[in-house]
Amino acid sequence: MPYPDKLLAEDEEVVRHLHPHWTTLFWPVVRLLLIVGAASFGVAAIPDGRQQGILRMVVLAVAVLLLVLTVLVPLLRWRTTHYVVTTHRLLFREGILARRGRDIGLPRITDVSYTQSLWDRIINSGTLTIESAGDSGPTVLRQIPDSDGVQQLLNHMIEEDADRRAMESAGYIDDRYGRGDTAPQQYR
Repeated sequence: MPYPDKLLAEDEEVVRHLHPHWTTLFWPVVRLLLIVGAASFGVAAIPDGRQQGILRMVVLAVAVLLLVLTVLVPLLRWRTTHYVVTTHRLLFREGILARRGRDIGLPRITDVSYTQSLWDRIINSGTLTIESAGDSGPTVLRQIPDSDGVQQLLNHMIEEDADRRAMESAGYIDDRYGRGDTAPQQYR
């Protein structure tokens, strides 16, 4: 699913759009299987009698409630968490009903680092810590797939953005901005 274009500037393009690593869905799937299995066993184990229908409904109601809380909510949380690297900034959005987000312009990023445990290295995941100019403190993004690759991509995008800004300030703008006549041949 492409990231909503309404959040992007005219000349901004999505470079990479990520969700948290797929392993965040492992335990919800295990819980799904356990709850369905336990509910099936519980419904089948209820003895015949006048209360059988009511007891089965209670077991099913508890199972549905557990499924919503321990399976559906984590799945929706995974699906509604977005880490987006664009040509101008890093966007972070999360939340199911209440939303939270942060945009960090590439020129404001001062440091990008990642950490990986042994398990993270095995599954190719990790934690990114992004330091930016300002008073808001570091942004920590956990369970990022290919965290070292994303760190390298961010560093590359920061350098590319700095080069683009330097070219613009020096008057070397490419043709898409309508001022290509001043740009040297190598930048046209």
